[in-house]
Amino acid sequence: MKPLPRRALAVHRRLLEVYGEPVWRHPLPALDELVSTILSQNTNDLNRDRAFEALRRRFRDWEAVRDAPRRSVIAAIRPAGLANQKGPRIQSVLRQISAERGGLDLEFLRGRPPDEVRAWLLRFNGVGPKTAAIVMLFSLDMPAFPVDTHIQRVSGRLGLRPAKVTADQAHELLADLFPAEAYKAAHLNLIRLGREVCQARRPACERCPLTKWCDYFKTNGASARAKK
Repeated sequence: MKPLPRRALAVHRRLLEVYGEPVWRHPLPALDELVSTILSQNTNDLNRDRAFEALRRRFRDWEAVRDAPRRSVIAAIRPAGLANQKGPRIQSVLRQISAERGGLDLEFLRGRPPDEVRAWLLRFNGVGPKTAAIVMLFSLDMPAFPVDTHIQRVSGRLGLRPAKVTADQAHELLADLFPAEAYKAAHLNLIRLGREVCQARRPACERCPLTKWCDYFKTNGASARAKK
């Protein structure tokens, strides 16, 4: 095994020792996950869930969301923030799917090759690599490695990606490093580490279980140890 995949596997195994096998929230149908992930952009999980639940309470089904006055959808999803952008974006995606498929159901994607599914999802305005990867991994059980801001930061500090690689580029790069069967757990545990330990401004290196493999710690270890 090459050095970087070996390091990625070691990181994954260590995080399993520390955090255990993570549990994804209740799995959603692909269309629900698509809408939920659009709502999650630039906000936290709590606000995303509040907006998603409000949307489902306010409208009987996705057809009703699609056909509703724009202002009604915007009002329902306001807890997620950027509602004036996300509301029209969600309605546009729903209308485009309806026009192409004659209905609102993404289960047909299960029978398609992953590369084709990714390309199909990425055609929609507001659907980037992270949104497509989340729908694929958590709703369609397809191989994809979503990269959010926490994973982008942590993977850079660990030296799993070159410093200049963008988050969009990192999806494919990290997918090549981790074994496919580890995607879900590695994704969720890296996010947890980023939120609780490897934070943007003040990473708590003294509490990090990954210092053995961390390029950032090797460079900044003295200052991190001084904080103990």
